[in-house]
Amino acid sequence: MAVTDFLHISERFSIPGILTFNKQENDFIFITVSNPHANASICLYGAQILSFCNKNNSEILWMSPLSNFSRGKAIRGGIPVCFPWFGPDKTQKGMPQHGFGRLMVWEISETTQQTSGETKIILRLDSSENTRAYWPHDFTAEIIILVGQTLKVTLKVTNVSERQFEYSCALHSYFKISGIDDIKIEGLEGAEYYENDKPGKFIQTTSNLEIHGIVDRHYYNTQTTCIIDDPNNKRKIYADKSGSKVTTVWNPWSDNCLKMSDMPDNAYTDFVCVEAVNSFDDTILLNPGECHETTALIRAEV
Repeated sequence: MAVTDFLHISERFSIPGILTFNKQENDFIFITVSNPHANASICLYGAQILSFCNKNNSEILWMSPLSNFSRGKAIRGGIPVCFPWFGPDKTQKGMPQHGFGRLMVWEISETTQQTSGETKIILRLDSSENTRAYWPHDFTAEIIILVGQTLKVTLKVTNVSERQFEYSCALHSYFKISGIDDIKIEGLEGAEYYENDKPGKFIQTTSNLEIHGIVDRHYYNTQTTCIIDDPNNKRKIYADKSGSKVTTVWNPWSDNCLKMSDMPDNAYTDFVCVEAVNSFDDTILLNPGECHETTALIRAEV
């Protein structure tokens, strides 16, 4: 992105004393928010939220210290936007994992300061020759971010083509924790789930999910709030959602962590992913002119 573009963005969309822009290596542009309620950091590449900390808590999101910040590579941590597919593309081999949305620079549509003290940011990705190389549909995707005591993130997808299309997506939230062995996740008792690499369907019979090994579960037909109880940090993280009937819980554990070059070998102890997902039995089918919103609502309480 040219310097003039960066200067134009900064002049047009900065909010004095609240929202600023900075450009770092590889011309990545970052938004920094500091309002009366919270601090946050967002990268235009991938429309990815990297940090969120309300004024009563320490950092809520986890970022890998080895994360790539280079074109063509996904950023590891924060809240990646998986779009227009979740996981591998089921129709074509060789396509990027979790879609192309997290590998492209999104445009800024709006930044506003609300009377409530919250800060609203809208980022946008429109179909183009670049996106059609991966996916042959015309669309508009928006990430609508509201930074306050809670972090509200919405992926809004609109079909601007003349034919129906289907997509899957996720807001792939990485939550920072004191230690994977010490947390419990509430809210999934009785929910049915698929588990990667294991055939069949399962039901969670325990009131809380404890993680003591690789977990890659996709709970379906559930819209409940998940609560990450982290007693060592003396807080609970609430992961609420709407527009999604699938909740994915993921931690790679030690063996898989060793295989990831953008993650320290022991990083699995420091985070857990609880994701708002549209996939499996909850893919989204849009007719021309229709839209769908997938929202994650995140907060922490001590």
